[in-house]
Amino acid sequence: MCSFGDDIAEALSRRLGWELITRADLFDRLPGLVLSSYDRHMLTESAKYFLNPYRDEGTFLDRLTKELFAYTEDNPAVLVGFGAQMIYAGRKDALNIRIIAEKSARIMRARKQFRVTDAEAEKILDTADRKHRKFVSTVFGADLADPLLYHQILNTSSMSVDESAATAAALIRQRELEWELERKADQMEIIDHSSLRPVLKNQSEEEFAKILDMYQIDWKYEPKTFPIQWDAEGNVTAAFSPDFYLTKFDTYIELTTMDQRYVTQKNKKVKKVRELYPGTKIKVVYKKDFYSLVERFNLNSGAS
Repeated sequence: MCSFGDDIAEALSRRLGWELITRADLFDRLPGLVLSSYDRHMLTESAKYFLNPYRDEGTFLDRLTKELFAYTEDNPAVLVGFGAQMIYAGRKDALNIRIIAEKSARIMRARKQFRVTDAEAEKILDTADRKHRKFVSTVFGADLADPLLYHQILNTSSMSVDESAATAAALIRQRELEWELERKADQMEIIDHSSLRPVLKNQSEEEFAKILDMYQIDWKYEPKTFPIQWDAEGNVTAAFSPDFYLTKFDTYIELTTMDQRYVTQKNKKVKKVRELYPGTKIKVVYKKDFYSLVERFNLNSGAS
């Protein structure tokens, strides 16, 4: 409340040319949701009523969700309130945006809107916040303030309504572009990238790959990178990508030369991987050991 969420939603709907659906007109927009006057009253007054049975078709929430999905399939809309961030959680075609503001800014706005004192304004906001949290908690079992529920959080303490609407619109347009690219990609001929031979970095890797192919041992080239060192802020400063992964044997192979400097470095990295990722099977292999290793795997696989 008093974070300009309603104003931003209205401005956003105008920018996009989309419908604006609020809790006040939600039920009127969904003709398939048949409600008695009593049902309407209770859904307005009680969060728990959303969880009551609806005509032997699940709960009121279930039917509301079904009708909303059907309606917005053909009618893009900006939804405000009624736990829409939870109803559309995980939906690829939805973006959840939370509007917030500092308490001091909200008190100032509430004081102006309701012509009350600071103390009275704070009480109004606390009551509204408590009811909003309770509704989402009761109906969906979630905390509406959890940032992981949202793709974007806008702080109107330092952003205007128009700036916020423009920011949200930019995100939506970018998402629409990505959807369109994905749609076109789905219509194109699918390429089996796993069938394409990767570009190996040196002759030793080429030789090893040929040997694996000769013995019909399935392999992947540098399929995984293991972070092994971080700085004080948690940024990865060192990582290790073993050369090959033998899928059937769940084993990573790192090739090395006879140069002891490189062997020592790689052994240290392998040791670190084993410490940080218990259960990871990884071996450092010299070129001269290629054949003996492959033959051992070949024997273990039972191939002729």
